[in-house]
Amino acid sequence: MTARQTLRESDAARALYNRLNWRLLPFLLACYMFAYLDRVNVGFAKFQMQSDLGFSDAAYGVGAGIFFLGYVLFELPSNLLLPKIGARKTFSRILVLWGITSACMLFVRNVPMFYGMRFLLGIFEAGFAPGMIYYLSCWYGPTRMARAIAIVFLAGPLGGIVGGPLSAWLISALSGVHGLAGWQWMFLVEGLPCIVLGVLTLFVLSNRPADARWLSADEKQLLESETGVAHAHNHSFKAVARDPRVYLLAFAYFSIIFPIYAISFWLPTLIKEQGVSDTLRLGWYVAIPYVAAGIGMYVAGRSSDRSGERRLHCALPALIGALLLIASIFTQGHLFATLALLTAATAMMWMAYTVFWAMPAEYIKGPAAAGGIALINTIGLSGGFWGPAAIGWARTATGNSQLALIVMAVMPVIAGLLILANRSTRKPVHEAAELTLSPESN
Repeated sequence: MTARQTLRESDAARALYNRLNWRLLPFLLACYMFAYLDRVNVGFAKFQMQSDLGFSDAAYGVGAGIFFLGYVLFELPSNLLLPKIGARKTFSRILVLWGITSACMLFVRNVPMFYGMRFLLGIFEAGFAPGMIYYLSCWYGPTRMARAIAIVFLAGPLGGIVGGPLSAWLISALSGVHGLAGWQWMFLVEGLPCIVLGVLTLFVLSNRPADARWLSADEKQLLESETGVAHAHNHSFKAVARDPRVYLLAFAYFSIIFPIYAISFWLPTLIKEQGVSDTLRLGWYVAIPYVAAGIGMYVAGRSSDRSGERRLHCALPALIGALLLIASIFTQGHLFATLALLTAATAMMWMAYTVFWAMPAEYIKGPAAAGGIALINTIGLSGGFWGPAAIGWARTATGNSQLALIVMAVMPVIAGLLILANRSTRKPVHEAAELTLSPESN
């Protein structure tokens, strides 16, 4: 192949991916932004709900985290069915059901109802995040995957940036309107857009490049060669599940998710303790760490793709984030110093999170990828229960946030060490799984 032909193909790939980016990523980002917002907006509802319904910090922490138990229980079935049902129908079902459930949070009257609704929200959203990672792996090759994940997963910080001020405004401005509390209006208004997005999914997304009518035959072939779909080994989920590296990644992910959701659910409380009493002002302060997180995610994803390095791009931010959380213990009572440290720590956690997901997407190829990614996410996302719950228990036991911050800081240290221990970052799991299959199974 001549240099001119290579240049033409490179230009064609660049043009195709620019079109692909605008076609897929903004829509997936919007969907996941509302997913993240509907998970964590309970952090703003907390103050009014505790006053109206008499929740303790421990009850709130368990209720906030119990979402992830429902999610974990139903995630594997959802993702194992995804390649058969297709991403369009799977994502549409998830969006519509969780939108209805989130809006119905306005009917919560006591702690058992709170637990039940959060559990149902987790069940109905189960499989969405790993499903998106699998979906992106069908369209983006290894050299572009981290940036695609970074853009879509900017939804988490954007959920904080938009959700903080929006939730605070809804709670303040609509309190008492038509006899509903502000927190009830917040759940209703922020849940309904998901139903609309669920319907739009059926018209916007194609299950895979081969099904996209807006791609030419040459463009479909180019995407297949970039993603390796045409050469993927079709091993079973059982083979993937036997690989020990999958579990190492899963426990590393658990240790990243633990502090991310602990911060997400408790950030309004941690900032309010620094002397911020006005709800609207609190909402704007909560948005600041997510602005930093969004910038950090894009920079980390871009740098990781350019260098082809994953381990250090994931582990170092996690370890630095731990140090920043410990440092924030010594600034309690000083708003701007504490906010600065929590902002930097939040950014580091999200940077580690972004690059992390480029690793399993490179390991696992073929139809088993949906189940393999879901297995990692199922084990890891349980950190989303233990993180908020542990902080609630620590605060109830001690009456302050110091022990909670120490607990948060320990987990990213574990994550960083596990990621550094995982040196085989380039060999796909399906190839390793092939070596472990018995002769009878071939």
